[in-house]
Amino acid sequence: MYDVLLDQFMAGKRAPGEPLNIGALSRELDVSQTPLREALARLEHTGLVVREALKGYRVAPMFTEREVAKLMDARIVLEPALTYETCRRTTPEFLEELRLSVEELDESAGLADTQSSSFRHYWAADDRFHMLIAQQSDNPFLETAYRSLNGQMQRFRLFSKLGNTGAHHAAKEHRAIHDALVEGNPEIAAIRMREHLQSSNRRRTQS
Repeated sequence: MYDVLLDQFMAGKRAPGEPLNIGALSRELDVSQTPLREALARLEHTGLVVREALKGYRVAPMFTEREVAKLMDARIVLEPALTYETCRRTTPEFLEELRLSVEELDESAGLADTQSSSFRHYWAADDRFHMLIAQQSDNPFLETAYRSLNGQMQRFRLFSKLGNTGAHHAAKEHRAIHDALVEGNPEIAAIRMREHLQSSNRRRTQS
């Protein structure tokens, strides 16, 4: 049910702010309420669904422009620091896993702006790339701070998707970060991450 609802979000079948009544969903999807409750709880953790006391679940609302700007500001402060620390602690296994996420992002980039199914692959690869760097930093406080933002980043990715990802640019920028990590230069790796986030923010405001 998690995948079914997520696919509906990706396809634009559930609008931001739309109520998600468990009884109605159970009848619509012809499933019992238990797996629906579990799926909605999982989606709540991603930030894509919100729950209100006495009202139940609903699709998360659209970000305001101010909220998006503040989210990007937080990422620009946090993620270069994570990248710097990660560059000091790279392993062959980590670099290979990161390379695979770059390749996956590159493969999905061509259709990410036009097909919801491809956007999901793009989204997953983008999320994995940034999460791998956070995990490899070996700084639990920085990683926890990153994870606290992750649900909101999922929400931002979803509601800014079709025609607006700048997927080809993002794939190229991820590769530049990976290359800097391979070279083992923490300062350059941090700069590449900052440039990537700043470019992403510019693409967002110019779209």
